[in-house]
Amino acid sequence: MKRANLEDYLEKGMYGPKQTKIEERKKFLGTIRERIVVTLTKSQVMEPGIYPEVEKLMNEHPKTILLLNGELGYTFLSDYINKARQNNIPFSIVRDKDHSTDIGLVLTYQHAIDKEEIYIQKLPSKYSGSKKNSKSKKAPFSFIKGMFKRK
Repeated sequence: MKRANLEDYLEKGMYGPKQTKIEERKKFLGTIRERIVVTLTKSQVMEPGIYPEVEKLMNEHPKTILLLNGELGYTFLSDYINKARQNNIPFSIVRDKDHSTDIGLVLTYQHAIDKEEIYIQKLPSKYSGSKKNSKSKKAPFSFIKGMFKRK
């Protein structure tokens, strides 16, 4: 083995394979922009229910992978996880302790698709009740706070 190949081999063994577009991968939960079907921000994922556009795109793109931001609690991710399971779409909860991103969800392929628009505009608050499967997601222990409210 040549010296350059040996050094590359050792580096790959110690640090993993070299990655391209590292900043993009940090932002998009480990994938790159050219592979993405759709993405939601963390605040969009935290809204009750599932965005109908994401549900529609899961049906239209069954060979994708769903990436979810591990900074969000399971309560906020569970509807999307259940929808992915219904569509047989593998999912992964991504946690990067060294870097934070405002992206909460990414539906992505393993290969490039170069979709022009990957962001869904946030629903105006007066329309937010029209999302499918909406159910109340209260903060943990909010029921205890309610017990101590003054009347």
